[in-house]
Amino acid sequence: MVRKKLKLLTALLCLTASGAFAQLGSSYDVKDSSLISKKNLPQHNEFLNNAYPYPAKPRNQWEVGVKGGWSAVAGDVRYQGLTGGAGISVRKALGYVFSLRAEYDWMRSKGLNFSPSVPPDVANSAWSAYAPGQVVFYNYRTTIQELSLQGVVTLNNIRFHKAKTGFNLYAFGGIAGMIYDTKVDALDGNGNPYTNLFTTVNNNYSGQFTYENRKDIRKALKDGMDKSYETHAETDVAQPKLFGQSFKPAAVVGMGVQFKLSKKLNLQFEDKYTIVKSDLIDGQQWQAAAVAGAPGTRPQGIMTRDFDSYNFLSVGLNFNLGGKSVEPLWWLNPLDYAYNEINAPRHMKLPKPVLDDADGDGVTDQFDLEPNTPAGAPVDSHGVSKDTDGDGVPDYKDKELITPTQCQPVDADGVGKCPEPPCCQDIRNNMMTKPAGCGIGDLPSVSFGAKSVSLSKDAKAVLAGVAQKMKDNANCKVAVVGYGESSKSAQQLSWDRVNAVINYLVEKEGINADRLIFKYGEGGGDANTVDLRDGSGEEGPNTVPAPHPNLRKK
Repeated sequence: MVRKKLKLLTALLCLTASGAFAQLGSSYDVKDSSLISKKNLPQHNEFLNNAYPYPAKPRNQWEVGVKGGWSAVAGDVRYQGLTGGAGISVRKALGYVFSLRAEYDWMRSKGLNFSPSVPPDVANSAWSAYAPGQVVFYNYRTTIQELSLQGVVTLNNIRFHKAKTGFNLYAFGGIAGMIYDTKVDALDGNGNPYTNLFTTVNNNYSGQFTYENRKDIRKALKDGMDKSYETHAETDVAQPKLFGQSFKPAAVVGMGVQFKLSKKLNLQFEDKYTIVKSDLIDGQQWQAAAVAGAPGTRPQGIMTRDFDSYNFLSVGLNFNLGGKSVEPLWWLNPLDYAYNEINAPRHMKLPKPVLDDADGDGVTDQFDLEPNTPAGAPVDSHGVSKDTDGDGVPDYKDKELITPTQCQPVDADGVGKCPEPPCCQDIRNNMMTKPAGCGIGDLPSVSFGAKSVSLSKDAKAVLAGVAQKMKDNANCKVAVVGYGESSKSAQQLSWDRVNAVINYLVEKEGINADRLIFKYGEGGGDANTVDLRDGSGEEGPNTVPAPHPNLRKK
């Protein structure tokens, strides 16, 4: 029967822990002064003024509980299954981990041996009605009242990876005072001993008093006894009395778990074990010697060396009481405030961030792509000197802040040279003649892949042919023309490709750089093509600076 009840309680605990009750724990606003007691207000005010780093402890509610369950005595007489008990308690937190609980419990326990005994020759009024040598089956019913003060330690409310928990695991220990009243069922309803019943049961099961048939033995005894428990059990005459009952100090230990149903209510499962320096809770402290005395006398008895103890397994409901208070502190995680403040500061004083800016251009060094910009030079959001017209000369050095694209490239001061209007070019071209002896004719174009500035094998072969023509026509110049005027990146890409063609002709084919004219960023052509044409009648440099070096392709 005991095992079945324990299995049922274990199954209920597992069901509860698996999610039958939601995690309803919550925190509180540490800045709420209404939750702080008068004696803690000075600390609270210092905390609000950032003069003290720790928030004051809030007022927290009392817990009042009621419970009921099963009790059993561990003594010389085997307990007769779990019997009833009830209790009330009051608990108050002293901190997030430790709390005090005062508890009163009323318990009743019964016992019945399934093996016979012979009362010894010591004074035991409970069994004095039986003749010397008569076997008896020890039994008892005891009523225990216990008042205890316990220290309770919470085991799981300090959590590092979760703010709340829906259950509370705790252990406790403390001191108690207990009184007990133990009686035995030694006589039937007529006041006569159970001599015939005990003798019959003893004869029927002689030599068979084992665990296998204990149920049958106990059933036979229960059927024959009236269960009146009319006789007071043996007591220690030197033991103090309280309310006419035996009094003993005791120690209590135990563990329990609470499951939160709401902020005001929780369900509790608990097991409490009481240790008492008494061997008479079950009414029996003597056992018969192995060898009986002379005929007609009781066998000599010896006192057992162990003390009795008892257990109280209970289920209870606890209620939180108190206004302008937070929940009992064992339901709160003391790390909750610190973690929330780190994640989203509401109270802490944050220092103003100071980030290095070596060149003082307003862009911090970690984001500055040009960390050595001269003082006073305007920069963009990346800390790079502004170049409004994109001519490759930064604004702080540019003497011509806005140079039209057609007037670029520019000189070192950012000043460009604008071309003649088309009408003037036509007149000049008609008036000029090509130098005598230039018969280079039409020249091929060089193609590039998208966004590429590298010369392919086919392009190098084309340039080798151009170089040979130039060597054969020493009086001729060649204009190298790139296209792409739509944007800064297109202009720079055009420059890179023209530069690649000229460098190849000079460095690989041995053409004099003075015979080449550098033209880039022009309109009207294919942006992925560099044209080569007879430039003998044209003027222009053989090299120009990159218009937008920050966008240059490597």
